Amino acid sequence: MALAKRLYVALSGHGFGHLAQVAPVLNAWRRRWPKARLTLQSALPEATLRQRIDGPFDCVALAADFGMVMVDALEAKIPESLAAYRIFHREWAARLSEQERALRAAKPDGVLADVPYLTLAAAARLDIPALALCSLNWADILAGYCPDAPDLVALREPMLSAYNSARAFLQPVPSMPMPDLNNVQKLGPIAALGRNRRQDIDRRLGLREGEILVLMGLGGVDMRPPLEAWPIQPGVRWLVPPNWSVSR
Repeated sequence: MALAKRLYVALSGHGFGHLAQVAPVLNAWRRRWPKARLTLQSALPEATLRQRIDGPFDCVALAADFGMVMVDALEAKIPESLAAYRIFHREWAARLSEQERALRAAKPDGVLADVPYLTLAAAARLDIPALALCSLNWADILAGYCPDAPDLVALREPMLSAYNSARAFLQPVPSMPMPDLNNVQKLGPIAALGRNRRQDIDRRLGLREGEILVLMGLGGVDMRPPLEAWPIQPGVRWLVPPNWSVSR
């Protein structure tokens, strides 16, 4: 896809992981083309989006997907999720029209989706060049959770069609297998690069040289795992929020 002077990004609001993945990409894009226009569609709070994405952009507070209905950061409500997908697809025509109206209003010359398939379907209908970017896709997530659903094939058909309509589905490392997509392009890891301050961190936390630090984050979901039951691994230190009150 050629340079989009007016880029429209549809971002899943299923936790903060999609934002963490796409923000470094958009910030690099902004540095290369500072005068380009960006419109960002998401159900995430606008303040959170502006904390992670540099430069000016227009916000469209519209959800284009829901991912899975969750109990917490680790457990999905499978029957509720399946029911939600059935409702979503019964309303497909109306939702697609709403998404098309949002795209027409923004007048983009390129679309990036992480990873709402509805937006890709609308872009295809409007003949707007589009890319998908994500380490997962909802069609395969649904199949993984609901393999025995009698209408699984029918539910996945518009999802896969939309994902395959993109000029490419950019798949950063690590990613889940996506055997039903014919447009996958593999990428290296995506991350915001910082400064190496390991010596400062070791000194402030009283760590020994060579100890491994593991930062725990659950996509913005306020959930505390049962850390007291986790095995102690010599040489591994976990960084967790202070309100988890871990004594070990």
